[in-house]
Amino acid sequence: MNPHLLDRVVIVGGGTAGWMAAAALGHMLEGSPTKVTLIESEAIGTVGVGEATIPPIIAFNTMLGIDEDEFVRETNATFKLGIEFVDWFEKGHSYIHPFGDFGRDFDAIPFYQYWLHRNLAGEKDDLFAYSLMVEACRREKFMRPLSDRPQSAYAGINYAFQFDASLYAAFLRRFAEGKDVERVEGRIESVAQDGETGHVTSVTLENGEQVGGDFFIDCSGFRGLLIEQTLETGYEDWRKWLPCDRAIAIPCEKAEYPVPYTRATARDAGWQWRIPLQHRTGNGHVYCSEFMDDETAEQVLRDNLDGAPLADANRLRFVTGHRKQFWNGNVLALGLAAGFMEPLESTSIHLVQTSLARLLTHFPDKRFNPSDIEAFNARTLKEYVRVRDFLVLHYTATKRDDTPFWRHCQTIERPDELTRRIEQFREGGRIFEEPNDIFGTASWLAVMYGQGVEPVATNPLIAKVPMAKIDSAIRQIGSTIDNAASDMPTHREFIEKNCAAKIVI
Repeated sequence: MNPHLLDRVVIVGGGTAGWMAAAALGHMLEGSPTKVTLIESEAIGTVGVGEATIPPIIAFNTMLGIDEDEFVRETNATFKLGIEFVDWFEKGHSYIHPFGDFGRDFDAIPFYQYWLHRNLAGEKDDLFAYSLMVEACRREKFMRPLSDRPQSAYAGINYAFQFDASLYAAFLRRFAEGKDVERVEGRIESVAQDGETGHVTSVTLENGEQVGGDFFIDCSGFRGLLIEQTLETGYEDWRKWLPCDRAIAIPCEKAEYPVPYTRATARDAGWQWRIPLQHRTGNGHVYCSEFMDDETAEQVLRDNLDGAPLADANRLRFVTGHRKQFWNGNVLALGLAAGFMEPLESTSIHLVQTSLARLLTHFPDKRFNPSDIEAFNARTLKEYVRVRDFLVLHYTATKRDDTPFWRHCQTIERPDELTRRIEQFREGGRIFEEPNDIFGTASWLAVMYGQGVEPVATNPLIAKVPMAKIDSAIRQIGSTIDNAASDMPTHREFIEKNCAAKIVI
């Protein structure tokens, strides 16, 4: 046996990030000599506004062996097929970023290239009608993919969830405690470090209890109790690209049965989210304090709620960016302690999940191999950069110039990699995925085309294909998608049959 195995992993902070870490590590370390302890205080609130996810969360739940219907019931969740963007390109315009592909590729060339070629030839129609996810959103339909019918349109259904973050944390807590994760109640008063290495050795609670450990995971939120306040790791500020720095969240009564998508509506100095759950609707206003004061921002949100507010406003201040090291010594930061990317594309929970997956790959022993830590930090930074670029695309690919904020967005200098992606699409209709991209070809296509980035040419190989053949294939694909969407059950029917919440609060 490895004599350097960790004796104890200590997770500082609960909430979504903390209990995701506890569930994953409790599951993977069950039966091993390494014990997992989570410290949290009921007196310290959690942000708890992250209620929308993207499809890879299914892999996380599957890894843990979680029954999906039970998970949906216990978290008052709904299903999510995409995100609707309203007023981003220009006022009065909307589009849906779907989780699934557009059409079906043929003759080794992507479907969207044929569609763009046909569109440039004058055959104008709706690109988004060739996405089953979009059509299901428009018709409020949902079903899970049919894995036993790989050639059917239903095989490509890709979905995520919209859920109550506090209920999700509670659900994961029950799971983790069933895996022998120890929960310690209390507020941390001080942190002890090794005088030679600087590693954190223990934390002391207000009641005097000392909790020691070999490896610490900081899930303490924006303050970064260990990663920043103790280790002074430093923070990389990305506000020059993403200027919003405030958010206000207010849940409200649901006004209709929940739809299977999240909505992001551009406002005068930012944007508003709308996340429909089984028992309520989550709402928030993300904005830039340079262009709007807090009182006005809250009033904008209240004026655009679908129902009566269910709680007081939760105000957040943040700086978009990340710690200069996500893993420093024997401390790894997760969630808000690691950095903040505004929830425009529902990536907050996903970044926790991928960091956990990366941690399992580079899981340490007491020697804390520097090359593993360097690899973890490099891969995590690359992922943050890719998310950043995708978010910047939303703000800079727009015709909006009707307010000072949107005029400022037009002056933002795009990161070089984003500029390259846009130019490749505009000049030749090409989208190239990078390895392990969170957002694939369909996502980049939806947002670029949805926000007015249109190619002037397409793949030259298509020129040899008769337009009649292209037209026939595209029409057939469109008909298949239309019929498939029509035959799907409604989102409401699916939930009521399979996973309706036991008690809708």
